This record gives sequence, C-alpha cells and structure tokens, in this order.
Amino acid sequence: MGRERRTKKSGNNGNNNNNINKGRISKIGSYAISSSMSMRDHRQQPCITCTTFNILAPIYKRLNLNNNQNSRESDYRAYWLTRNHRILDSLIRERSSIICLQEFWSGNEELVKMYEKRLGDAGYINFQLPRTNNRGDGLLTAVRKDYFRVINSREVLFNDFGDRVAQLLHVELDAPFSECRNKDTGQEILIVNTHLLFPHDSSLCIVRLHQVYKILQDVESYQKENKLNPMPIMLCGDWNGSKRGHVYKFLRSQGFVSSYDTAHQYADADVQKWVSHRNHRGNICGVDFIWLLNPNEYRKLLKTSWSEAVFDMFKYLLRRASLTEAEAFASLKTDNDGDCITYSGFCEALRQLNLTGHRHGLSAEEIKDLWLQADTDGNGLLDYKEFQQRIWHPASDQKDEISNELVEVGVRQEQTIGFSVENAVLFPPEAEKGRWPENYSLSDHARLTVVFSPIRMPCSQALS
Repeated sequence: MGRERRTKKSGNNGNNNNNINKGRISKIGSYAISSSMSMRDHRQQPCITCTTFNILAPIYKRLNLNNNQNSRESDYRAYWLTRNHRILDSLIRERSSIICLQEFWSGNEELVKMYEKRLGDAGYINFQLPRTNNRGDGLLTAVRKDYFRVINSREVLFNDFGDRVAQLLHVELDAPFSECRNKDTGQEILIVNTHLLFPHDSSLCIVRLHQVYKILQDVESYQKENKLNPMPIMLCGDWNGSKRGHVYKFLRSQGFVSSYDTAHQYADADVQKWVSHRNHRGNICGVDFIWLLNPNEYRKLLKTSWSEAVFDMFKYLLRRASLTEAEAFASLKTDNDGDCITYSGFCEALRQLNLTGHRHGLSAEEIKDLWLQADTDGNGLLDYKEFQQRIWHPASDQKDEISNELVEVGVRQEQTIGFSVENAVLFPPEAEKGRWPENYSLSDHARLTVVFSPIRMPCSQALS
C-alpha cells in the first residue's frame, strides 16, 4: 500500500512572502497575519499557508462547442493550456507554503512539464502521483523549499473501484521557523493529499470509508515504523462528501477539525454556510477540506472509530428504509432467532443493505470484527440491549473520563508544537456565502487556503 521515496534536504532558503486574497489577509513585515486577529492580542509570528485545489483535468472538463456538449477540453490545446496557465498564475501569486492539487492531468507530458517548470522556478519542490490503471489524472503536492525540508514521501495506492491514491509527505519546518523548534529537534508535519471516490450510488459509501480508513492506517503505520513523536497532521483534498456524510463524522471522531470551519467558528451542524464545488449533476456542495489534527488532541483507537462509522452507516440505511428502532431490530431477526439477532441474520442484513455482496464491500474479517464488537457479552447472540448500545444509540465519547484516568495513572505532559488556525479563505468569494458564480471558469471547484500559526502545546506521553 505504501511506496516510499527518500528525499534529500533542499537548501534554497528565501523570504517568507504570503499573499492571500488581497485585503483579507494582511502582510506585516515578513509575516502573514490574519486581519481578523485584531480582536485578540497576537504578536507577530511566522505562519504557514496551505492550499488545496481540484483543478479539473481537461479530460473531464466538458465544452459546449459547435452545439456538441460532449466536447472535452483535452481535445483543444489552446483551451487547456490557457486555463492551466491561469491556474498557475493564481497559485504562484498566492505563494502558499503547501499546495495540494487534485485532478492533475498527469497523462499529458506538456502539462506536466509546464507545472514542474513554473512551480520549480517559483521555489517549490513537487511530488506527483498518477491514479492507478492509467486513469489519466492524479495528484500533485508542492512545498516551498525555503519553508520545508522534505524528510520522506510515501505513495498510498487504494487499488479500489475508483483507482484512487493518496500522497503522504513528512516535512520539517525550515527557516524562518527556527524559534519554533522543540529543543534540539525540528518541528515536523505530516501532510496528506487525496481525492476520494464520488458516491455515485449507495454501495460506494463503504468504499469511501475504506479509503479514509486506509489513509489513517498508513499514517499510523508510518509513525510507528519511524518511531515518530506526536506531530501535526494535515489532510488535504477533494473528499467528495459534505459535512453530512460518514467520512466527515469518521474524521471528526479521530480528533481532526475542519480548518475552514474552525476559522469561521462554524459548528458541525452548520452544513450550508459555504460551498466549494459544483458537481457534474449541477449540485453545489462543500467537499474540499484541509483537516488538522494537533498532537494534543484526544484520539480514539482507529479501529474503534472505524467500527463506529460502519455502525452509523448501518443505522442510517435502516432509518432510510423508514424503520423505527423496534422495527429495525425485528427486521434483523430470522424466524428462528427468537428474541435475538444471530450472526447469520446480521450478515444477511449487511448484504441486503448493500454493505456486502460485492467486491468493494466489507470483508469477511471486517464483518466478524463488527459482530464481536456488537456482541458485547460474547454469547453469540445480539439482544435488544446490545443492538441499542452498539448500533442504534451508541455510547457517547468518554474523552473526559479517559483523560482523568491518564492523569491518575501517571502521565507526563511533554511540550510540543502544534498549529492554530488563523484564517481560511475560499476563492471565488461567492463560495463562502453558499453561492456559485456563473462567470468562474478556473475549475468546477473553489480554491481553499488556510493560514496556520505554530504554537506550543502540551502533549501527553505515558511514563516509561
């Protein structure tokens, strides 16, 4: 799943120069400071910026030429060349510290060389990853040489229905962030860029959960293999799902926060405050996120979050069938089950709900693991109480209790570096109001840029 690339240190240092949507984030000296911070007492401090942008590959962009609505931009060099030069102009003008692009036309050599040269000349080191099975597009992640030393990179291949992939970059902050270093060690970050499958039908919802689970498994494995201390993790990309979806809830359960929503103080329930995409069905929705996980954030066990996410999807599908709690429980029983659900009845329900029975569904091992977590008393049957506690009304997060237990058994509070979200901007600006402008032609996605400021914070580490 993970193919690694070792990268030597980049020695090209330069000035810290961030320009993001003129007038919305003001420059103070060599530091980018959010204009919204005047309410608080902030000293000047170095910031980094991160941009995620699905740039709409020309092989997917439809043109209405000569009354032919099926024309593709890839067939008209002047069109795709001009549009991508404009995209590069906007990216280079913005000069984000980190750039994560999706639907990068990796199958076109001329376009690839154009991005390599222009971003390279602008001071970026670039990493490209095509989708598997020669799908034509892929990912591009670029980081500024004067901001980061790239320690390592890993390619994550999902090998699934959509031939989707992800990039993992392990970087260390370089000058002018020397004052943010933690004693003798540099401040490191894990950056992920990805583009999840579009949910064309309900059977693909479990595939999308699998994709995110695989990303987090790979990040966790990478941290363990390299014996890394806790560090900030940024997940960037086109997630092809809104704040209503199971992917959003899954990432939130792992402690990740949506940077845009944090900057604008939106709650999880605020689902229509902003949009970032007009999809092929003509619907506008918010699907582009830069997720942040700080090293001081509480995290459930990854396997626990995964199981809860699948049970939540299970419940959603039952409720979508207009079943009440009692009706849902009854529907999972066969005639011979008595007052309990058997394993065979559970498996049959998963099949009927399209969570199994196809090659992209839950594996036999995953089904068995879900059953073991639902059958809390281990008697091989799922009674009504277990159904309620594990599926219909799962227990609330016990974060406070767990934190208190850690303090009681002796946990040492180490200091580490994390990030605060200072500002976040969508372009075009109409997207921030939940509207999509008809005259916007760069892409069918908005560009999202977030400003992060390094801050010191405690990080709990168990005593050895």
